[in-house]
Amino acid sequence: MAEKVKRIALLGSTGSIGRQTLDVVRALHRRFKVVGLAAGSNLKLLCEQAKEFTPEYICYARSDNKAARDAIAALDCKFLPLEEMASRKEVDVVVIATSGLAGLGAVLAAVKAGKTIALANKESLVAAGAIITAEAEKNKARILPVDSEHSAIWQCLRGEKQPPRRIILTASGGPFLDYPPEQMNSITVVQALAHPSWKMGKKVTVDSATLMNKGLEVIEARWLFNIPIEDVKVLVHPQSIVHSMVEFADGSAKAQLSRPDMRLPIRYALTYPNRLPNNDLPGLDWDNFSDLEFRQPDIKKFPCLSLAIAAGKKGGTFPAVLCAADEVAVGLFLREKIGFTDIPRVVDKVLQKHDNVSSPSLDDILAADKWARQTALETARSILK
Repeated sequence: MAEKVKRIALLGSTGSIGRQTLDVVRALHRRFKVVGLAAGSNLKLLCEQAKEFTPEYICYARSDNKAARDAIAALDCKFLPLEEMASRKEVDVVVIATSGLAGLGAVLAAVKAGKTIALANKESLVAAGAIITAEAEKNKARILPVDSEHSAIWQCLRGEKQPPRRIILTASGGPFLDYPPEQMNSITVVQALAHPSWKMGKKVTVDSATLMNKGLEVIEARWLFNIPIEDVKVLVHPQSIVHSMVEFADGSAKAQLSRPDMRLPIRYALTYPNRLPNNDLPGLDWDNFSDLEFRQPDIKKFPCLSLAIAAGKKGGTFPAVLCAADEVAVGLFLREKIGFTDIPRVVDKVLQKHDNVSSPSLDDILAADKWARQTALETARSILK
């Protein structure tokens, strides 16, 4: 019997994860049908994607100008808001590859509709993990991780009957792993965007360079796998071959290994529970395998990691404030308004000023996000270049 074609709504189609998701769909075109595409920018690419994949629905965040309206009107698609696209009855899988808290409404709409969600938007789960997971359980929605580290953990836990003793998230260490501390103040935007292992969007690439991304992944793992943050450990693994590991009560451990290519975890999430033959992407070259190295992260050189873990442990609205302050600080760095080491300084000062709401509602989280953005801008003014 032929496999049922899965109908996909892809939110964030013009970003790095979105484009790689469409690579997977091209390679497995008989198994998937793209019924919705959404993007927040890059109208030209969105229109090219719509012409290739012929979705029924389209969403463009900046459709309030005539040029955008005319371009979308020329397509044979119906315009839908993100939340409505994520909850459409005919959608089987919602791939959420939007960046920042802008994807939160779509995530909540999808879980309330009981959808299968391939989640690449970590900020939504970091900021509102308690709300999202409660709604997912209530509505029997499935959240399938797309991040390579969380996909690795998910794969290692598959088939296990008992919870893990500990999760080990691996980090490449980014481009500045071996930089001496005295050179950190002079890091440029070009240097920060030159990641040694992965091709990603600018914001997540800078987060990887500061290790903030790994801190956010610690909080995300807490919600995805229902494990205390204290039981999530981070190890630096420069080769980016072991994507994460799981330790069990008997002292044994599982690891998931593959080349550093996001199309692999995307493919696994889309084809789950099956593993399909893969002739499009190369496997590991075992004949020329180098040593696998693991190190403890340098918290002093990369304070964003400890800031994120501390915010995750405090909970409440602290993770939302963390995400918002970091987004503002990284944006200022990318525009060369502040230095690389100013990013953790801004985030730290905003967190210190925050009055936590311990059991926040969605409105509390959105209010904390707005407050943190404004406070981060005000904080950064004292160090603007």
